[in-house]
Amino acid sequence: MDIPRETLKTGAEMPKLGLGTWQLTGEDCLRAVPMALEMGYDHIDTADVYGNHREIAPALRDVDRDSIWITSKVNRGSLRYDDVLATCEKNLGELAVDYLDLYLIHWPDPDAPMEETFRALARLVDEGMTRNIGVSNFMVEHLTEALAVAEVPIVNNQIKFNPVTQPWDVVELCREHDISVTAYSPIMRGDAPENTVLQEIAAEVERTPVQVALRWLLQQEMIVIPKATSEAHLRENLELFDFHISPEQDERIRALA
Repeated sequence: MDIPRETLKTGAEMPKLGLGTWQLTGEDCLRAVPMALEMGYDHIDTADVYGNHREIAPALRDVDRDSIWITSKVNRGSLRYDDVLATCEKNLGELAVDYLDLYLIHWPDPDAPMEETFRALARLVDEGMTRNIGVSNFMVEHLTEALAVAEVPIVNNQIKFNPVTQPWDVVELCREHDISVTAYSPIMRGDAPENTVLQEIAAEVERTPVQVALRWLLQQEMIVIPKATSEAHLRENLELFDFHISPEQDERIRALA
């Protein structure tokens, strides 16, 4: 299947659904990533701190690199100029790829001058090591500072957003500046199936509570990156594009925050 894409301010087209790989390591990672790619996933989200780049790499050898979107992140503690460059070079080597589609600051770090970090990210773009840059876990105050110093466009902010965690102030600031939003922990770290409201709506639309949570986020014009390891859950997370959450159902989910 063709997963819909969001056009970023740089013109890049980012798939609206990806495979999140936080805590996906070892044999689970070696099995899940190639299975996802075979099913039609074309977006893998990882990070330096996840420690799974080398386990993702074998699956990437079997696909056309330009057909797959890869996001990774440089962690807090590695945000000085030289550290950013060295970490990205290391990440590329671990993944065995020539470039990343998106490289994010994983967490803001008050001990690292943001101007210095973004200067390094601009160099990564100039040298073709990443095609786009962005941030993660940046709240309003962090994003405001970043926008003032970034030398290249910030195209994405990856934040924790789901039916019970809804930082709309961050989303609104992103929208004001044409920054796409990726929702991580979109199914509440696996708690979505137990949520009564999601269960009720799932029965109404003949889907699962997980699919309801993910579809709701997509309808908020967000990108979603649920983690899954089993074939059944990977397929379930793909089946999001042929049903809708009604305005009344949307209000019930918003009230969960």
